[in-house]
Amino acid sequence: MEELYPRLKSLTLLARQYDIGINIDAEEADRLEISLDLLEKLCFEPELAGWNGIGFVIQAYQKRCPLVIDYLIDLATRSRRRLMIRLVKGAYWDSEIKRAQMDGLEGYPVYTRKVYTDVSYLACAKKLLAVPNLIYPQFATHNAHTLAAIYQLAGQNYYPGQYEFQCLHGMGEPLYEQVTGKVADGKLNRPCRIYAPVGTHETLLAYLVRRLLENGANTSFVNRIADTSLPLDELVADPVTAVEKLAQQEGQTGLPHPKIPLPRDLYGHGRDNSAGLDLANEHRLASLSSALLNSALQKWQALPMLEQPVTAGEMSPVINPAEPKDIVGYVREATPSEVEQALESAVNNAPIWFATPPAERAAILASRCRADGKPDASN
Repeated sequence: MEELYPRLKSLTLLARQYDIGINIDAEEADRLEISLDLLEKLCFEPELAGWNGIGFVIQAYQKRCPLVIDYLIDLATRSRRRLMIRLVKGAYWDSEIKRAQMDGLEGYPVYTRKVYTDVSYLACAKKLLAVPNLIYPQFATHNAHTLAAIYQLAGQNYYPGQYEFQCLHGMGEPLYEQVTGKVADGKLNRPCRIYAPVGTHETLLAYLVRRLLENGANTSFVNRIADTSLPLDELVADPVTAVEKLAQQEGQTGLPHPKIPLPRDLYGHGRDNSAGLDLANEHRLASLSSALLNSALQKWQALPMLEQPVTAGEMSPVINPAEPKDIVGYVREATPSEVEQALESAVNNAPIWFATPPAERAAILASRCRADGKPDASN
């Protein structure tokens, strides 16, 4: 915050000077909370009072998107301003799934079925349209069904400044020709803002590649509409009906994709994935910080692990390399005779140990480490 906010404030003040709206886009799920912190601080900036050019981008494929909208509505109320909210479906699905698996998270921050994202988009659009005095909705979509649904949700009593559609430069132009034209010509007469990337080749390449990947996917409307073999009814199928059909087939609404296991089940029945912590979650960080403070009060000792109890002997301090004044605990090194005892014991008990299921071995080691409230370690 200390590094980012001054830059963001400077950029926003420049945008206000030229009356150009500015949207904060969190993109990845692990950046959402800090992006919201930046937005809230910006909304209460005295130098930006009375200006409604501040906006935020939300992704419908994130499971917490409806709750984020609730927060944004509350923020707009408290800061007495109308926020621009750009609603997109999300372009980083693969990365979000991969990150959750690599980090060993409890679940995925995004829906694992595309049709759930489509339903979420419509539900979020309805929430945004319900508070026109607080939110200026910006609906970014190239999907004809989504566009038509929003047109109906918004009602026929349109007025300038109620909402807008958005499309990317070079994409969806035939679709939006039917949107921006006059009613007398059989069009919808609704505004559409064109998003055009600006920058050097180096800064634009990654963005353009992401757009190609996003719209090259076989679930993309832009890709599917070019498939002449695809029936029209399937192309404009109602996602709500599709979800209801899935629920009838599976006996429950909202089940995840059957071929995308939870991060902990990534390796199947063979073994569990390593469990991690979501360090982007402020509540998780707070609990972790509390646990670290409590652990600092504990006197940690590491002793050789033998069949018979060992004497304490001379203990050596273990220093935190990042903070030399911080003594993590104390260790008593094994003597040569204790090493011989440990090796002999390991050889004698190897057949029994190897025959023990891995899960049971792990439980034994975990209970040994928790014994007496102090972890022991073999040397």
